[in-house]
Amino acid sequence: MSRIKAAALLGAAGFLFAVAAPRAAAAKDEACTLLTPAQVGHAFGAPMQPGAYVTPKFKETCAWTASDASKGYVTLNLQDAAGFQSGKQLSNMSTGAAITPLRGMGNDAYYLTVGKNVGLVVRKGKASFRVAVYSDEFSMEKKKSVEKALARQVLIRL
Repeated sequence: MSRIKAAALLGAAGFLFAVAAPRAAAAKDEACTLLTPAQVGHAFGAPMQPGAYVTPKFKETCAWTASDASKGYVTLNLQDAAGFQSGKQLSNMSTGAAITPLRGMGNDAYYLTVGKNVGLVVRKGKASFRVAVYSDEFSMEKKKSVEKALARQVLIRL
């Protein structure tokens, strides 16, 4: 599967979670408020620009781009527990997606891998989120490490 198709599929999965299963009301419903550029930059290993919403009214997804945009970016997508479950179903379809459980993170967590892209999907109570690192410079293990560090920060604020 090409890198572009894999990125599109992982992005579509995030969009599917956000649209098909709107997040339950919670105190924190604005993704950009859950991580600071400093936190993202520390985990990513490069200075980051402030988080930006996909659109001004859709605040469940935030993206932080490296100051040197060629280094990559990080996204955080908020969703509900149903969105968390729907992601698990992607590995049962002919999508090329793989699910790898992660123990000790929230109530439940898994990595969703599609080609060279991976995202960490975490559930805590009725809320869940997906954090994903997009960088051609990072190995799959480095992406997972950054996602795990950022997920820990998000869990503190949920």
